[in-house]
Amino acid sequence: MNVNYTARQANLTPDIKAYCQKRLEGMKRLRFSVLEVDVIVTVRKNRHIAEVNLKTKGGSIVVEEETSDMMDSLNLAFDALEKKIKKDIEKHREKRRRSGRERKGFSAVIEEVEPDEKAGETVVRVLRSPYYSLKPMTVEEALIQFDVKKREVLMFRRAAGERWAVLFRRKDGHYGLVEPD
Repeated sequence: MNVNYTARQANLTPDIKAYCQKRLEGMKRLRFSVLEVDVIVTVRKNRHIAEVNLKTKGGSIVVEEETSDMMDSLNLAFDALEKKIKKDIEKHREKRRRSGRERKGFSAVIEEVEPDEKAGETVVRVLRSPYYSLKPMTVEEALIQFDVKKREVLMFRRAAGERWAVLFRRKDGHYGLVEPD
């Protein structure tokens, strides 16, 4: 990780560098891949501004804090940076969890038969598909939904009654309709 320090109308003391290094070392425990860090300290009249730019593989995080003391500004900036990093990590983790849940929802294993090793049988699985519509619709509406969502099978409730029907794509490119008796 490259750390660049910039001082604008301020003195960059060894204490400030040591404090920044200490806080950045503490952030390594978050396991966040950081490519480069820019620490910019600025003094304007009685305002001490600390800005931390963090460049990562996925983008960048910028935090800026302003107080009447430089060390307080740095402390607040690093606290805000940690907060943003934790939020970003949790967001990424939740996104991965959500995608895993969606995949399981689309094809959850209902039943699995154990193979007979001596006979050389393969595993047979029944997979659940969410390709259905609870909204009553006509066959024409079902065809539109079928094409829009690019499904192979669509189960829907008929608009004329409370009966279910299944629409599927045949190998010859035409559509098939199954209605229970």
